[in-house]
Amino acid sequence: MRYADIEALCLSLPGASVHTPWGDSRVFKVGGKMFAMIPMDGERAEGVWFKAGETSARILTQIDGIRPCPYLARAHWVAMDRLSALKAKELREYLRRAHALVAQGLSRKKRAALGIADTSREIFDPFS
Repeated sequence: MRYADIEALCLSLPGASVHTPWGDSRVFKVGGKMFAMIPMDGERAEGVWFKAGETSARILTQIDGIRPCPYLARAHWVAMDRLSALKAKELREYLRRAHALVAQGLSRKKRAALGIADTSREIFDPFS
């Protein structure tokens, strides 16, 4: 999976948008709340950060190349230092889940305005 693929996937999710509040870093949001980020060092991408469930975050951070996310670890965010730390299919599902977790926290009215259906049934759990 390439960074362009990650960006395309994130932007294909309902109500998603991209912002650059910190230099060139690409921050993906739904309803004004972050669900994923591609941190940049100049023009060079430095992995991908995303929101995870509490259990998923604990499991993911046991994998080489994945660590608690700087500044956001208490909210169960993880930082992948290299894209090869997960298989492409797994990463796609975790990014979809990150979007669903954040969207689930939005008000029903905001979800409806963004065209997001009830997300509680859409959350993928790779450990079930």
